[in-house]
Amino acid sequence: MHTTKFSYSGKISLLSPIKLSEALKDTYRHKGMRRKLVEELRQKGIEDEDVLSAIAMLPRHFFLDKTFEEWAYQDKPFPIGNKQTISQPYTVAYQTALLQVKKRDKILEVGTGSGYQAAILALMGARVFTIERQELLYQSAKQLLEALQLGNVRCFLRDGYKGLPEFAPFDKIIVTAGAEELPKTLLEQLGIGGIMVIPVGKEVQKMHQIKRLDQDNFEEKVLDDFRFVPFLKGLNKL
Repeated sequence: MHTTKFSYSGKISLLSPIKLSEALKDTYRHKGMRRKLVEELRQKGIEDEDVLSAIAMLPRHFFLDKTFEEWAYQDKPFPIGNKQTISQPYTVAYQTALLQVKKRDKILEVGTGSGYQAAILALMGARVFTIERQELLYQSAKQLLEALQLGNVRCFLRDGYKGLPEFAPFDKIIVTAGAEELPKTLLEQLGIGGIMVIPVGKEVQKMHQIKRLDQDNFEEKVLDDFRFVPFLKGLNKL
């Protein structure tokens, strides 16, 4: 087994416009590493070509501390500060495929984190409303997503358990943290015919795909095991 060691301060800092533009450099080498990552995800069972195309397009190293740039295209999670992580690409691809994203879908993401998942959804043509409870992560992700000029992502500093009722109903809802139980408030914000993807459990979570059939009825599939950071209530302000 080969183990790569590195250090990370765990601190997040906002960049000046000049430093941010310098950080957003995507080389042929990076693109080559993304192509290898996409092939690895295919071999692991990801079949949705729209999802794979978005992963091939989006520079993951933009969303990581410079410390991790060399490892950005490994299929691994990495810390992004505030005891949070950027999910491994397989998990992002798996959840996104379950959402069955269509162009112009109105999608609520709970747990912005680095902003990577929101950017993937935006590249697939969705209108993304993304919530983050950690103010520093919210500011950092918002700055980066605006710099990428995706145009169809709106960021909110909110309690994810409450969702965004003023913008409901949503065609799709994705939760990127492990909930101990299904949040009723979020289910209420899912439109009829819509899909919610959420990991549910304590130490280990089962991925759930929930379809809203009508006003009162839902269809639920319980799928594979994953490990996510916990889905917490409230805000963590600066």
